[in-house]
Amino acid sequence: MSGFDAPPLLLPDLIDRQSRWLGDKTALVAGAERRSWRDFGAGVRRTASALREAGVRPGDRIVVMMRNSLEMVEAMFGILRAGAVVVPLNVAVSDAAAHAMIADCGAMGVIASADHAARLASQPQPAVRLWICVAAPATEQGSGFRWVDYHRMRDAAALEPPGAGVGSESICNIIYSSGTTGLPKGIVHSHRRRLDWARDLALALRYDSRAITLCPIGLYSNISWVGLLCTLVVGGTIVVEESFDVQRTFEVIARERITHSSMVPVQFQRLLESPCLATANLSSLRSLMCCGSPLPLALKQRALTDFGCDFIELYGLTEGIITTLSPEDARLRPSSVGLPLPGTDLRLIDESGREVPTGEAGEIVSRGHIAMTGYYNRPDADAEATWIDEQGRRWLRSGDIGRVDEAGFLYLVDRRKDMIISGGQNIYPADIEAVLLTNPIVSEVAVIGVPSERWGETPLALVVPASRSVSAAAQVDAATLVADAGSADGLRDWVNARLGRQQRVSAVRFVESLPRNPNGKILKRELRKTYAAAHG
Repeated sequence: MSGFDAPPLLLPDLIDRQSRWLGDKTALVAGAERRSWRDFGAGVRRTASALREAGVRPGDRIVVMMRNSLEMVEAMFGILRAGAVVVPLNVAVSDAAAHAMIADCGAMGVIASADHAARLASQPQPAVRLWICVAAPATEQGSGFRWVDYHRMRDAAALEPPGAGVGSESICNIIYSSGTTGLPKGIVHSHRRRLDWARDLALALRYDSRAITLCPIGLYSNISWVGLLCTLVVGGTIVVEESFDVQRTFEVIARERITHSSMVPVQFQRLLESPCLATANLSSLRSLMCCGSPLPLALKQRALTDFGCDFIELYGLTEGIITTLSPEDARLRPSSVGLPLPGTDLRLIDESGREVPTGEAGEIVSRGHIAMTGYYNRPDADAEATWIDEQGRRWLRSGDIGRVDEAGFLYLVDRRKDMIISGGQNIYPADIEAVLLTNPIVSEVAVIGVPSERWGETPLALVVPASRSVSAAAQVDAATLVADAGSADGLRDWVNARLGRQQRVSAVRFVESLPRNPNGKILKRELRKTYAAAHG
């Protein structure tokens, strides 16, 4: 090793260096609040110090359940600087789902904003020893534990924390695969892979030091992490929005001179359909990225022209499979989702695990330096997601079906068999089905995704009602749970009251039976064909 070599750079080290050399340049903006790189770096260091003084040690998992804010950005990177693992949770999940994920990752601590603290206080968990709340005084909650005030804790800490004791292969973050009532899988990324991921994406999405990036999606989302980390890598400016609003988005783009953003198709659709578009000042935009769900061709073609900037489609999984379609390539191959990132390889395999010829459909598998480490404490899921090639190398299975043309461009043929993507969020039907099956009037159920003009896709529940032999007691219970036991709308309202906001079904339909294969498996592909056009 040369004497000039240094230990591998980690994300906290990168923030330290940007803080030192960029000084007064704006790093973060949220509404009227602004932070320079110097102040952002100091806040991250103080947060890390406070966490270490509170007993957080390298490898501890710290859950973050917060609305978008400067504090959320600071907290997440403070956790990493302390050597701990950041676990951002989707704030739209049900309380039960949030507690399930806290338990699944074995969280030592939780940082919550005031609006979500009350939800978490309903079911305290013994393993969580540190409860931190933003924008609320330290106070006893009804369940007998004390919230520590984030600002007081941070401001009282030393500026420099002790050494973090983590390396490039240490866990950086765990991002859960979906916000559901069941138990989603925790996707693990190491520090090295996360930084490689950010650098590769920054190149593909055309980031540089002039980047002023709008983040209008919850910062728990991997889509938001694209904007966050790409901007951190190049030393740009991050503009955080608490939520997405069409008129406010146009105003922020003009006021802050936004250059980059990452959004889902439904957001771009709303921007393009808004009357504000005709008078909006979009002259600062340089590159917009769309991902999260399939991008309709008509919407893609309009976005390529009407925004007046580079519009880049991304296909990918949080697990680490990514392709991008540049605007130049989109003009020649508009139906494609592009080429893999440099350093990432793709293959297509058939049901027997053999590679398919060019032009034929097969499951997309990938390998490269940005892939996840694995699923947290789920060796069964790791095995299910692994394909071994003829040389004994491991590839990540996507479950998505695609084909590749002679020039290597990828086209999506079908999506994961059952997953529903609504507004860019992954929804797993099995979790909705499990809730429906707890109602005594439900005998069998299948939840499928059907087209939605607003969300791209929306869940539809197909229910086989229980027979008349249901006991009188069960009938009474059902009547208390559903206003009219025979009402599809009543059952819809009942199940939606027990689901996370993004999981809610658009409708319930009663059916006599569900199609099944000889092994008894419900044939959801047939159901999708039947109901896609019929569902209003």
